[in-house]
Amino acid sequence: MTLFLRVLRYLLHYKFRLGAAFVCSALVAGLTAAYAWLVQPVLDGIFINKDQVLLMVVPIALLGVAVLKGGFSYGQSYLMSYVGNRVVTDIRQELFVQLMRLPIRFHDANTSGRLMSRVFNDVSLMASAFAGILKDLFQQSLTFVWMLGVMFYQNWRLAAVSIVVVPVVLVTTVQMGQRLRKLATRGQEKVGDMASLVQETLTGVRIVKAFGREEAEALRFRDSSSAYLRTTMKAIQVSSLASSQMEVIGVFGVAGIIWYGGYLVIHGSMTPGAFFSFLTAMFLAYTPIRRIAGANNSVQQALAAAERVFGVLDLEDEHDRDHGRQDLAPLTHSLEFRGVTFRYEESDHPALTGIDLTVKAGEILALVGSSGSGKTTLASLVPRFYEPTEGTTLIDGQDIRECTLRSLRNQIGIVSQDTVLFDDTVMNNIGYGREGSTEEEVEKAAKLAYAHDFIQRLPDGYRTLIGENGFKLSGGERQRLAIARAILRDPPILILDEATSSLDSESERIVQLALANLMKHRTTLVIAHRLSTVQNADRIAVLDRGRIVELGTHASLLERGGLYKRLYANQFQEGGVKAES
Repeated sequence: MTLFLRVLRYLLHYKFRLGAAFVCSALVAGLTAAYAWLVQPVLDGIFINKDQVLLMVVPIALLGVAVLKGGFSYGQSYLMSYVGNRVVTDIRQELFVQLMRLPIRFHDANTSGRLMSRVFNDVSLMASAFAGILKDLFQQSLTFVWMLGVMFYQNWRLAAVSIVVVPVVLVTTVQMGQRLRKLATRGQEKVGDMASLVQETLTGVRIVKAFGREEAEALRFRDSSSAYLRTTMKAIQVSSLASSQMEVIGVFGVAGIIWYGGYLVIHGSMTPGAFFSFLTAMFLAYTPIRRIAGANNSVQQALAAAERVFGVLDLEDEHDRDHGRQDLAPLTHSLEFRGVTFRYEESDHPALTGIDLTVKAGEILALVGSSGSGKTTLASLVPRFYEPTEGTTLIDGQDIRECTLRSLRNQIGIVSQDTVLFDDTVMNNIGYGREGSTEEEVEKAAKLAYAHDFIQRLPDGYRTLIGENGFKLSGGERQRLAIARAILRDPPILILDEATSSLDSESERIVQLALANLMKHRTTLVIAHRLSTVQNADRIAVLDRGRIVELGTHASLLERGGLYKRLYANQFQEGGVKAES
């Protein structure tokens, strides 16, 4: 009920349409009750008393009721569906925005396939169910009330007997609903698993084909799909059992009414017309109960989906955690890590321990070390993708936690090894770096990134659609677009996560020229795996197991003969080149 009421609060945005729909529903319910009431004059007046006037009036009245009911039913159906679907559209938009605002930790713990399942599958279940619930719950409830009124009008004793079965129906519905809710939640989790599997397989389809694993992936999907099927069939089993129980309970009630009503008619306490009017009203009253009970499966699926959706909406996002109140001024002096320790939630050991490091404005600092030494983690603390477990990160002496996230991230540009581009035009991918940028600014950034020439050779130039993650472009071309995007952003602080490690020699040479333009007059952190790319850095910080073990220039670190020299020598020996000290 709490979840349902929470959804209903969204309806307040559409209260006028909802009010009009309720008026239409009330009139539809009232006109349906008119059908039951007209049974008495048909039987008693026309067929028994042979009233000629009623013979002319009643058919016209039935036609009038039918026309009015059809018009109001259309209005009620359209308006209720409109409101229900608009509410769910609002919820889907709010969920998408929330996913964008949730911290990186949340996305690390949840696959994109499962999150997509919540945006599309869970919200769609809410749409299909709540649009129907809004329409049926109100209209069927009103219909039941109107029919109950006709029943009490014809014979209050019979009416009292007939509603005895209602509590039995309600108890059965609640019991079945609890089981359906659990099965619905389990089923939606299985859908999330399937979505995650499909997303992983399609993203890595080249690897799947290269290793000939199509059959293996098909078996994985079949197992996941079969698990969902088993859960679905259990839910259908419970729903079918509930429907059968409702049928038996309803027939039991009808049988009792026919026996008692027949007794009253035989003994002259009730006319045949009044009894059949009562019986018609009773049948029409049981129909709403059966519909509401029969829709219980959809209702429980919708509530299970709502629980998963609101579970995400209720999470604390980055803006909730952001207590910064000041706008950060552009960096002019230094970026400093002071006593920084960081531990991932799922890890027993810290990824960083006691980091003390100062990067001067305009300095290029390279972060090197073996895999898992903490290079990327340290760089990720600057845009506050993660918060340090201990210590502080400062820009110009100011704790970055005291500044707003927006003003902090506006100062940072990132070019990573895994280039992220969108299925959009070249113009929009570069323009993503700064909102409101002009075509001239985009073209200037592309020229500085050595991307303008190859863009001009594309079929539609800057208007060319580059496909998902830029698959129509080479690795070097994708990287140069990412660099152009960062140049357009014009950030004081730059983070390069080995932007050339996956490129061939010619592409690397061009990208290095583009990076040189990008790094001019910027404070730059270069995360390096290939040590040949950091020889010209102002300083190099060598990390090992989350600690800075060496710090200096390329030449001084080689002279020291420590970890950096061993890493450097190993890389050059692997490449067939003798390391120089």
